Amino acid sequence: MTSSPAATPHNAPGPTPSGPAGTPWTEDLRTSIGNAFGRTLTHLKELVAIPGIAWPSFDRAPLETSAGAVAALLHTAGVSDVQILACNKPDGTPGGPAVVGRRPAAPGKPTILLYAHHDVQPPGDEALWESDPFTAVEKDGRLYGRGAADDKAGIMAHVAAYAAVTEVLGDELGLGVTFFFEGEEEAGSPTFRAFLETHRELLRADVIVVADSSNWKVGIPALTTSLRGLVDGVVEVQVLDHAVHSGMFGGPVLDAPTLLSRLIATLHNDDGSVAIKGLVATDNATVDMAEADYRADASVLDGVRLAGSGSLASRLWTKPALSIIGFDAPAVDVASNTLIPRARAKFSLRLAPGQDPAEAMAAVKAHVEANAPFGAKVVFTPGESGNPFQTDTSSAAASLAMWALGEAWGVPAVETGIGGSIPFIADLTELYPDVQILVTGVEDPDSRAHSANESLHLADFRNAILAESLLLARLNRDGLQ
Repeated sequence: MTSSPAATPHNAPGPTPSGPAGTPWTEDLRTSIGNAFGRTLTHLKELVAIPGIAWPSFDRAPLETSAGAVAALLHTAGVSDVQILACNKPDGTPGGPAVVGRRPAAPGKPTILLYAHHDVQPPGDEALWESDPFTAVEKDGRLYGRGAADDKAGIMAHVAAYAAVTEVLGDELGLGVTFFFEGEEEAGSPTFRAFLETHRELLRADVIVVADSSNWKVGIPALTTSLRGLVDGVVEVQVLDHAVHSGMFGGPVLDAPTLLSRLIATLHNDDGSVAIKGLVATDNATVDMAEADYRADASVLDGVRLAGSGSLASRLWTKPALSIIGFDAPAVDVASNTLIPRARAKFSLRLAPGQDPAEAMAAVKAHVEANAPFGAKVVFTPGESGNPFQTDTSSAAASLAMWALGEAWGVPAVETGIGGSIPFIADLTELYPDVQILVTGVEDPDSRAHSANESLHLADFRNAILAESLLLARLNRDGLQ
């Protein structure tokens, strides 16, 4: 995504951080960050070199090494209370090691929790990489390597911003700061909820910054204000008790793959929008993207018509999207002249902000059962679910974040959504209902997180550090007024 805003982005209101215009607070932070940027980059490269992957099929030792390296960085930044903690999975095996560091708040001061994750995706096909995935390489203003953007840069943004604020403010800093660097996010955060419940008071805060998202484009910062939720499941169509010869019995009865395909076809309207009744959908995104940019980023083939209606941003962020992500039927290479008795498909439904996942799951079930083709037996098996998220953009924390982003980049920040989901945010909002959550990030549309040649734009990385340091300084001075 390299598109430009179609609507005018806005910069959150607020006074300059240190009073009258022209005072040196912002520049002092900028200077501190600039002086330390070489060390920050060195530390980031050292983290990239550690292949900490939380998937069960990978060696756990590098993940433990990664946690130790992150804990050492916090100690170097002056955080004395640092722990490496983990909770067990249901099968008794340990979850990914999380690093928690704390600076208690002074009386009357709020506490901010800074989240990122130190585990990374596997490198995938290394032949697709232009350099070793676990050797950070600088090229054309970007840093390449697995985790360089997602999300070891998020860790370094938090640590570097804190270091700058402590240097510039000194004894004036009374803000409570808690660092929470998860160690299993790329594996689906299997023990995240248990970890929160176990360490609920340790992690309690007034504001949470989740640094695991993207900016609008290189040079334009963004606050992610909405995330789609998710429900998935399996739909099975049963036609026959057992397979029979397609020549002897074909004609009067249709095979299960054909009927399942007809059922799947009812899930979308003629324009490609989701046809399931009762789902939340809005068309109120404040920015939009050019169709050519979307086509290029999504690798849409020439001639393929885009689905849905309304702005592209709304179709991606604030409307439901349903995909068939798995289909069980005999493979072509082993196909025989047989009427297939059963076929099943797995669906993935992204939910717009404001949608209750349980109601969405019930709506899908009702739809497939009501549209069973030719009286076929339909078996619906619900799967996973996750709540959508929407920021209260009128909150003090969101206003300060928009101001800080605009101040750091020198251009107004935009409010964006993400079509994907971050399920653990629902856990945060449930356990800490009064907390103000900000979703920020250091990535850009060219970062290629999870893909080969993942990279970080270094100038935007520096701006992200400055923006967070400004947010910390404002919260220290003004609180959540």
